[in-house]
Amino acid sequence: MEIRLSNSRGHAHHGWLETFHSFSFNRYYDPSRMGFSVLRVINDDFIQPANGFGMHPHQNMEIITYMLQGAVEHRDSIGNGAIIEAGDVQRMTAGTGIVHSEVNPSETEQTHLLQIWLMPSELGLTPSYEDKKIPFSRKLNQWCLIGSSDARDDSLIIHQDVDLWATYLSAGHALSYEPKVGRSLYLQVATGSVNLNGATLQQGDAAVFEQAEALTLEAQSDTEILLFDLPHE
Repeated sequence: MEIRLSNSRGHAHHGWLETFHSFSFNRYYDPSRMGFSVLRVINDDFIQPANGFGMHPHQNMEIITYMLQGAVEHRDSIGNGAIIEAGDVQRMTAGTGIVHSEVNPSETEQTHLLQIWLMPSELGLTPSYEDKKIPFSRKLNQWCLIGSSDARDDSLIIHQDVDLWATYLSAGHALSYEPKVGRSLYLQVATGSVNLNGATLQQGDAAVFEQAEALTLEAQSDTEILLFDLPHE
């Protein structure tokens, strides 16, 4: 298990946007953090009211937005428009090319989200979009599958051999995870504090497992976590 502390991430503050980069992105470059397995980007974004990302292009990437606070208004070049809120998750397959915008529609409330990029299993996919509202009860003190290659259990489809899990652990609650042999794991603490296999992780910290192993978690405070079950490469 490799622990990656929150303060070791790339950081930028643009006034309207404060962002933390788990992997090399934009002006942050670290050759040792170019990605992990098929996971290429985790950006921890705080967007100020009535601000956001204007129309901009993407290509050949699976883009997941996991909402933690506030809302984002999404528009894209294939005709989709939606407002996603805390507790929602969104998937956009950029494929052959898509242009989109993501704006905080509130005049008063900050938006907090994790934007995640995963390399697809093949290039040149037809661009597509979906979002889902995750009932809080589905991830409270248990693993909730929010993205997968086969869209099972009402998860978003991800065009890659990935299972993306989320949980919200109440303080003091314990949870385990038993991966299959030959996988890799990446665990991101979105909010809160958790003891993971004997190590304490705080908000923004991550744990990396080149060779997946059993996980035992105990929340030190109310804690929200994302877990990526990835192909070993």
